Order: sequence, then structure tokens, then C-alpha cells
Amino acid sequence: MNSMKKNQSHISEAASLSYVLPTESSPQGKGTLQRAWGSLWPLLKTERKNLSIAGVSVVINSLATLLAPVVIARAIDVYVANHDFAGVLRYGFILFGIYIVAVFANYFQIKRMGTVGRGVLFKLRNELFLKLQNLPIAFFNQNKTGDLISRINNDTDKLNQFFAQALMQFIGNGFQIFGAAIFLLVLNWKLGLATLLPAFLVFVVTQLISEWVKRKSRAGLQSLGAMSAEVQESLNNFKVIIVFNRLDYFRTKFKEANQANYHASVWSGIASGVFTPLYTFASNLGQLIVLTYGLYLIMTGHLTIGLLIGYILYVNSFYNPLRQLATVWSSLQLALASLDRIQDVLSLESNMPVLHAEESDVQSRKGESVLEFKNVSFGYPDGKQVLHDVNFTLEKGKTYALVGPTGGGKTTTASLMARLYDPTEGTVLLRGRDIRTYDPAIRSEKIGFILQEPFLFTGTIRDNIVYGNAAYAECSDEELAHALNQQNLSGLIARFDEGLSTKVTGNADGLSLGQRQLIAFIRAALRKPELLILDEATANIDTVTEQLLDEILEQFPKETTKVIIAHRLNTIRNADEIFFVNAGSLTLAGDLEHAVDLILHGRRES
Repeated sequence: MNSMKKNQSHISEAASLSYVLPTESSPQGKGTLQRAWGSLWPLLKTERKNLSIAGVSVVINSLATLLAPVVIARAIDVYVANHDFAGVLRYGFILFGIYIVAVFANYFQIKRMGTVGRGVLFKLRNELFLKLQNLPIAFFNQNKTGDLISRINNDTDKLNQFFAQALMQFIGNGFQIFGAAIFLLVLNWKLGLATLLPAFLVFVVTQLISEWVKRKSRAGLQSLGAMSAEVQESLNNFKVIIVFNRLDYFRTKFKEANQANYHASVWSGIASGVFTPLYTFASNLGQLIVLTYGLYLIMTGHLTIGLLIGYILYVNSFYNPLRQLATVWSSLQLALASLDRIQDVLSLESNMPVLHAEESDVQSRKGESVLEFKNVSFGYPDGKQVLHDVNFTLEKGKTYALVGPTGGGKTTTASLMARLYDPTEGTVLLRGRDIRTYDPAIRSEKIGFILQEPFLFTGTIRDNIVYGNAAYAECSDEELAHALNQQNLSGLIARFDEGLSTKVTGNADGLSLGQRQLIAFIRAALRKPELLILDEATANIDTVTEQLLDEILEQFPKETTKVIIAHRLNTIRNADEIFFVNAGSLTLAGDLEHAVDLILHGRRES
């Protein structure tokens, strides 16, 4: 019992968790390369075959590049010095063969890594979208849609670009730099050490400023997400903007977001480009050292002209990839910043898990109650307490009404009934069982919820009313029409010009709010739920249609329990019981007259 209470306490605490995504990069430990590989490798596990082929291609390409200076040096010292044209020609063909091998190796590398990049992009976007579907409503209330879209589209694309274009270049350049360093030291270790000294200094500076580059890259991505959120908000509310002539307001907000994005992008660009001049300087300094010290060694007889030329080629083979790493390293930091923003979402866990029956200390019991609140309290993560120690029982087949002033807690109470949220304290029982023990699919079959602002999917009316309803998902139009007729819903469908085939867009252009609520009503009614919750479902419907809906509600199965939230008193006139919800408490109001007195008294107090 103690363990069950601890678990219930844990769930209660989790119910009020904040889901606000971080706006700044969290502090990281040392070891940038190691941390980068640890973050990126899990994304690449499923692409081992393509990675292996690309890796082999990179090694072959790098080896071909490293062999060329040796061949050139030998050709100069042995054949050019002795005026042996046949030997020079023979070595020319060898060089040509090496370069052909490098071209094909590079082709296979690009082709395979393009597949890897697209595979990672596909996988990440799927994981992100599935994760968003599993997160509670609280998450979407606390984060802007535009920023989430930016994480799914823009941030994942940055990772795709890194994997497709930069990863193998990064590995290949690293392999080539390592090989060239070995050749430089083997040919002449003193000259090699002098040549590699600028590279060591650059490496130290790179380690010191990499975290700063990553922070600036992340800030640029965040500002882009914020700007996307502003665009999404203004477009979604464009009609309201026009009606209230607030174009200036949204212009100002967008200008501010655009300005912030501009400054963040400038710093992100500076951070991305800071390595290029640094690495170019190191390359030039290395070549200067080779020429100065190399000519001295030639004059003292410790080096041949052919070896000096080969040495210069190896310096280029060392420092050119190092210069390319400047761009690749910036791309890596941008990819890591993008991955951080993606992992901010993927690391979230829902605070509304489905419990096993034994995890709840409330046992199933038979009875007439459909739903029960036992000592339920609820508060939002910002600390605002909405309900305090609420207790009530809804019996099978009865109609209940929730009335009260705006902001009193009616919609929150209904949301707890449908488990859109979990209470911070207490328990909600559905059919005598803790509602948290029900699978979401079973719970949605038992509870129908018509929201204040119904949401419709792009498609047809048919698509919308059978969505998530396994009983009618595969039925024909004739079978669906027969089912609608049995429940007296055909009259509502007839109000649309094309009936079930009427086109619906996501923003429901061409449909009034009342028509949208009709579709939502049909969708809920078709499921034949045990508990039907109507949250201001008739607020935007004319009185004739409202009367028709009342008649349809009366023809529901006798076992269906109805909960009606309404401000219009005629909507709740036939309710069996009326609850007055205000200031975090729920009071049984009795008849309609008493409910009116409570409402008026509550308004006078406020």
C-alpha cells in the first residue's frame, strides 16, 4: 500500500510538471569531439552498411591523395634529374590511375552519405512527430507551434546537411591530415615538427572557442524558431487582425522577431566563419616554414629538390584539409546545436502514463456511477490553483450541467473528466477504476468530448466524423449513412451541400463555427460514448439547430451520461442536476432557479 501511495504521489507531482523547452544550451562537459560522437552515433546505428561503404571509400580516396606526392617526388629525383622521359611518362600513367581511383572513391562516398543523411532525416522527423503525439496538452500550451515546426523542419535539415555533406569530409580530412603528418615526420622529423607547430596552436584555439561557436549557432536556430512562431500566429489569426485593424501590432511583433533573428544570425555567421581565416593563416605559416627551412636543408645537403617538392605537396595535403575543417567544424557545431534542440523534445516524457491496475490504490467496483472525483485538486505549472478538494459523482444515464462565471473552472473540470490533464491531488474514477489505468483508445471510446473550439482535419466530412472510430473506419458510404440515420444524424449531414463528401480544410475556411461544431457533434455522437461532455457545444449554433441537437441528445441510449457546460440557461433547463463551479470549488446548485441565484451572486462578488 505504501508503494502504491508513493507512486500516486509521484504521478500527482508529475501532473504539474513544466514542459517549457529551454531557450539556451545547457552547460556541457569537456571533450567536444568525444561528446559530439556520443551524441551523433545513436542516429547512425541503423546506417552501418552505408557508413561502412562510405568509410572504405574515404580511406581509398585519402590513400590515393597521400600516395601522389611520393610518386611525384620520386619521378623528379630519379627520372626528371636523369632526363628519362620514358620513366616520367610511366609515372604519369601511375598518377593518372591514382587520380581515377580517387574520383570513383569520392563518388561512392558522396552517394552513400547522401543516403545516410536522408535516412537520418526521415528517422528523426518520424521520432519527433511521434514524440509530439505522445506528449500531454500541457506541453502545447507552454510552447509555440512555430518553434516546434522549426525543430521538425529546419533543425533536422541541418543534421541532414551535416551527415550528407560534412561528416565523411570531416572523417576523410582527419584521415588525410593524420597520414600527411606521418609522411612529414618520416621524410624529415625536424622539418615535420616545425611544419606541424602552427597546426597544434590552431587545435588549442579551436578547443577553446568551439563551445562559443555552438552557443551562437543555437541562438541563431532559436531566433529562427521564434520568428516562425510569430508568422504562424499572425497567419492563424489573420481574420481577427483584419477585423480589429491590428496589422500595425503584428508588423511590430514580426519586426522585433526579425530583428532578433538578424542579430542572432549575424553572430552565428561570424561564429561559423571564425575558423576559416585562422586555419588559412596556419596553412600559410606552415608553407613559409617549409620553404625557409627546406631551402636551408637543400643547401646543407640534407634534402633533395624532389623531396622538397613532395614535402610542399604534403604540407598542402595537411593544411588544405585543415582549412576545409574550418567549414566542417562550424557545420558540426551547427549540427550539434540542432541536435540539442531536437533532443530537448525527444528527452521529454509524458506526465500522464497509463498505470497498471495494481499501481492504483483505488480498486474497481460495480455500481451506477460513471465518473467520480475523489478529493481532486488541480493547478497549472505557473502555480495557479484552479480546483480545490472537489468531490462529486456522475450516475449512469443522467444529465448534468456545469455553470458558473468565466474562469471559474468549468472547462478544467471537464478536461479532467476526459483526462486531458491529471489532477495534482486526488483521483478521478471512471466506472470505479482510476482513469489513469485505462488505455487511451478505450478511454476515448467511453468518453466523448465536444470542445469549445472544435478542430477539424483536412479532408472530407466523412474523414472527420470517422476519425479514430474503429467501428466505422472501413465501412462504405452507404453503411455510414445508414448508421447516421439510425442515430437521427442524417438531418445534420443534409445541411452541407455535398453531404459526407463536403471538403474540409484544416482551418475550416468556408465553414462557419456553427457548422464546425455540428461536425464535431456528429463525430462524438457516432462513437456512442458512455459519457458525453459538451463544452459550450451550442454556443455558436442557431436556436433551430440547437433544438434539433437537443432532440438528438434525448434519443441517445438511456445509459449515456451527459455533462453540459453552458452559459445560456435554456441549454441546461432539462439537466437532472446542476453544479455551480467557481473559485476552485464545485457546489450542487439543485434546480435552475437556485443556479441562477448562485451565478448572479458570484458575479456580484467578483
